[in-house]
Amino acid sequence: MTATEIPAAGLRIVIVEDNRAAADSMQLLLDAAGHEVRVAYTGPAGVEVAEAWPPDFVLCDIGLPGLDGYGVAAALRRHPATSKVHLIAISAYSSDEARRRVQEVGFERHFIKPVDPDVLLELLAAPDEPSWQGSNV
Repeated sequence: MTATEIPAAGLRIVIVEDNRAAADSMQLLLDAAGHEVRVAYTGPAGVEVAEAWPPDFVLCDIGLPGLDGYGVAAALRRHPATSKVHLIAISAYSSDEARRRVQEVGFERHFIKPVDPDVLLELLAAPDEPSWQGSNV
């Protein structure tokens, strides 16, 4: 299945990414797929947006200003409105230590940048599929 074949699902998605070009490009892709998207360019802003507008998914970079992605994930897991959100790390960090920490704080997947748009859209289209549940670290 390609990105153009995946039906719009109307998911609420928060992107937390300090690289504005990458964040804005991902927002355009997800908007085009029919999702509602909010973008935050810092860790604290990502937590604030997600808590005020509880999403289905948070796509989060790890190396963020103000609060790193590990801190964002931990904060979201502690808050009642976001404790069950699907968390996906999208980062350039690929070390064993980064993968271990991603899993420990509650991310369900860890993608290394750049993420294939088709893979991301397939994941969003079937979040309850056993093939993606759990850690991909």
